[in-house]
Amino acid sequence: MAEEKKPCLCGSGLTKIYGTGVQKNVAVDHVDFDCCQNEVISIVGESGSGKTTLAKMLLGLTKPTEGEIYFQGKKRDISNMKKKKEYWKRIQAIFQDPYSSFNTFNKIDAVLLDCIAMRNGKKYTRAKKIEIMEEACCFVNLEFDELTNKYPFELSGGQMQRLMIARVFILKPEILIADEPTSMIDACSRATILEMLMKLRKEIGMTIIFITHDIGLAYYISDTVFIMERGKIVESGPAEQVILHPKEEYTRRLISDVPKIHEEWDLSSVKYG
Repeated sequence: MAEEKKPCLCGSGLTKIYGTGVQKNVAVDHVDFDCCQNEVISIVGESGSGKTTLAKMLLGLTKPTEGEIYFQGKKRDISNMKKKKEYWKRIQAIFQDPYSSFNTFNKIDAVLLDCIAMRNGKKYTRAKKIEIMEEACCFVNLEFDELTNKYPFELSGGQMQRLMIARVFILKPEILIADEPTSMIDACSRATILEMLMKLRKEIGMTIIFITHDIGLAYYISDTVFIMERGKIVESGPAEQVILHPKEEYTRRLISDVPKIHEEWDLSSVKYG
């Protein structure tokens, strides 16, 4: 009998409201959410569906208006900075724009050394730290010798995305939230980045939560898919079940919007001028 997987990150009744009165905007509306260790999950929805706001609440970057988040079976407590830092050792993120993810004034060495320090490696020798940085760079097909003493803005977008994965390789979090991590790079680099993330998941047993508008990507990489529309999760389940046998009209529309090379594209709904 297969071992029952235990949820590692859960949300109950998660709600985020911005503004009041006529300016009130319900970005996330009473969402229940859970994922299990070593699972790949995709939260799929169009722009404005609330998926990034949900991700920020799970990361602890945005405070929920209502609802609770449970981490490893316990109610999450990030009530002070010390507790937040402990939480962030165990849950990390890769964002859509790599250039806004790094401090422009910090060199690459400082970025990677901060990760080593977070993993209680402050007392390591200089040689040991360099060994860890070289191993992390090698994992993402970068040469540490070519990066050392450089600033993030001196790298290409693809190199920046790889460097973000190198950080995750050092930190080895239990959960990684990847918010549109491949949308700003070319198709070849995109495939490479996804391959690296899947390899990292296999090596350290990491749970990955993808935030994406690409339902095709969700189908190919995910165990479980959550479909978000206007702040609500309207459909969820195993990837094959949700995408091959969708129940909701919104899910069917997302699927129909994916161009298929072997079919004539329906452009009847496109407005010109």
